[in-house]
Amino acid sequence: MSAIKVGKPAPLFGLTATDGGNYSLEEGLKHGPVLAAFFKVNCPTCQYTFPFLERLHQQLRSGGAQIWGISQDGVKDSQRFARDYSVTFPILIDEYPYRSSREYRLEYVPSIFLIAPDGSITIRSEGFAKRDLVAMQQSLAQALSVPVGELFSAKENVPEYKPG
Repeated sequence: MSAIKVGKPAPLFGLTATDGGNYSLEEGLKHGPVLAAFFKVNCPTCQYTFPFLERLHQQLRSGGAQIWGISQDGVKDSQRFARDYSVTFPILIDEYPYRSSREYRLEYVPSIFLIAPDGSITIRSEGFAKRDLVAMQQSLAQALSVPVGELFSAKENVPEYKPG
């Protein structure tokens, strides 16, 4: 069973973040789109992807961008991951039995979903996909009326795709 398709409703969830805060997708969508990035701390592709998600967060946070990492690991490991990869956006915990991950029918991590305020999935991505991240950046910038710069520097040797 593959991950939920674009255009379908995103399953609602409520999870606790590494800082103890509670995050509800239903509540988050009242404030605009939500980018939900599911991951595991020991996943090399997740480790590669999250600094770019942080860059996206830095570009769009003034406009109220909501980028949430959803970890399939415990609080301490997820906090260490955030520290090691300089992630400042919220990291939510979806520990075993991974209820939220199962509702999204994940096959790979990272799996990233851009969810519109109406609750529908507008972009989904598995692994590291440069084109998808640029599309998410553009969609969020437009929705939030925030100008953005380059997500990937011309000086960086960034592959088009890395499987999860």
